[in-house]
Amino acid sequence: MGYEYEKERPSVFTDEGQRKFLKIRDRAFSLCKTAGVARMEEIISGSLGDSWQLLACVDRLVEIGDLREIQQVGYVAGQHRIFRR
Repeated sequence: MGYEYEKERPSVFTDEGQRKFLKIRDRAFSLCKTAGVARMEEIISGSLGDSWQLLACVDRLVEIGDLREIQQVGYVAGQHRIFRR
């Protein structure tokens, strides 16, 4: 069974999830400011916790419009997804 955002989404709204979300948001914004884009692997690096919960934090940023995913051709591993502000 793989990652499913809809199943992980509720974890973002817990106290612990919100703390992770804010750290990941700040990291993503910083990376985008420096390089123009940010790759999932770098956004979640240094964050502790369940990797699916970390992915859900990034997907929540996309859901609320703070990040936009750059569509790539073919299969792309989750950690290689690319985002911009």
